[in-house]
Amino acid sequence: KNPDFVRLACDTFPGHIIVGIDAKAGYVATDGWAETSTIRATDLAKDFRDAGVEAIVYTDIERDGMMQGVNISATVNLAVEGGLPVIASGGVTNIDDIHALSEVAHKGIIGAITGRAIYEGTLDVAKAQVLADRMTASL
Repeated sequence: KNPDFVRLACDTFPGHIIVGIDAKAGYVATDGWAETSTIRATDLAKDFRDAGVEAIVYTDIERDGMMQGVNISATVNLAVEGGLPVIASGGVTNIDDIHALSEVAHKGIIGAITGRAIYEGTLDVAKAQVLADRMTASL
């Protein structure tokens, strides 16, 4: 909601700014996910890229906390169309999701955030870390 703040942050701390984009059906969600805007997530990512943002934390709010798996296609689309590395958030449920994200790392997926899967015991963090370490070693 405040693009001037993002630009100022990028100018003040070049190379150190990562911002979040929360989206529903490809459109930016705001106000604690209560509102869905008319702005496409990919367009906002491009604006952030042009402002000097280094990466995006992308949350597909339809998947967040639902234990339904990560939305690989939307996450990759944001990275490719937006032209920025993306950290996937929302829907990371088990090691299969980490494996699927590692398979598309070459398209700009650089990490994942998970929460409920750890609490529920569906994601073995040690195994996920081994897979992530292998992925980063091959990049």
